[in-house]
Amino acid sequence: MMRVMRSTPPPKTAAADTPSDTWNPSGGVQLLTVPEELAGQRIDNFLQARLKGVPRSRVYRILRKGEVRVNKGRVKAEYKLAAGDIVRVPPIRAAEQAPAPLAGEQLCQLVRDSILYDDNGLLVINKPAGLAVHGGSGVRLGLIEVLRQMYPQSPFIELVHRLDRDTSGAIMVARKRAVLQHVQSELRGGRIGKSYLALAVGKWPRGRKVVEAPLRKNTLKSGERMVSVHQDGKASETRFQVLERFKAATLLAAEPVTGRTHQIRVHAQFVGCPLAGDSKYTSDEDNRAFRERGLKRLFLHSASVRCTLPDGSAVHVEAPLPSEMQVLLKKLRDG
Repeated sequence: MMRVMRSTPPPKTAAADTPSDTWNPSGGVQLLTVPEELAGQRIDNFLQARLKGVPRSRVYRILRKGEVRVNKGRVKAEYKLAAGDIVRVPPIRAAEQAPAPLAGEQLCQLVRDSILYDDNGLLVINKPAGLAVHGGSGVRLGLIEVLRQMYPQSPFIELVHRLDRDTSGAIMVARKRAVLQHVQSELRGGRIGKSYLALAVGKWPRGRKVVEAPLRKNTLKSGERMVSVHQDGKASETRFQVLERFKAATLLAAEPVTGRTHQIRVHAQFVGCPLAGDSKYTSDEDNRAFRERGLKRLFLHSASVRCTLPDGSAVHVEAPLPSEMQVLLKKLRDG
């Protein structure tokens, strides 16, 4: 059984003359200790992530002037930090910033209950449909902001990859910089396994196991982002396997070889079998038929992820299908 580790209480505030890992904008000269999770990060990026409200130009200025010291010595912006390095930060004023939005206890508990794996610097979350992976574009906060609030003692929490807001299922989040770099390198090399379950409208063509169609992003006047198959788009490939056929739908396993925006959804539409419940790429008429059967969301679920960690160990995590999807499949089987 996979071990699920929970967050520990945040550490007590360090004394002013003791190295800490948190910058206090109202403090004087401060000493920050580089945690193991951030080993290998450039000093300029380390400072930029902590000096919220401080212009990047100011960060480079204090580096050039030698006001920032690492282990009491001057360093250049490209210096890569090591675990345990002591970074001296001079007194510096930050612009006033609005407080970051906080997730309510109900949302935090939902995410907490959705943790599938938390070990070796990697988190795998069974992301609920409707929860964006990050805030922005009218979204107050997303999964990554909720996790940072839940793990206040973690200096590093970053998305390894993304899922559409309407897609549920397994998503990987790194809690160590080395894990992020390693797994993303594996992703670029095509050595990461991601498998989805999708319900396509209509009868999927027999023998159609691969869709290779270039995809191009488009932004409508309304600001909505759409993707279409276009000869000038980026090369994209998805592998499909028919799992079960129904009268008016087909249950598919989908594995994206490339990782384009809306890739599975647009490739399914390109074949003539858009996904059930897809408000962007499926007709209102088709969606209405599935809504009458109880489907109120996009039927696309990240069912499993497989990867290796920097130490060579393998991780394979499966995300159970949400109950509303299971209920719909039962109705389709019963006719």
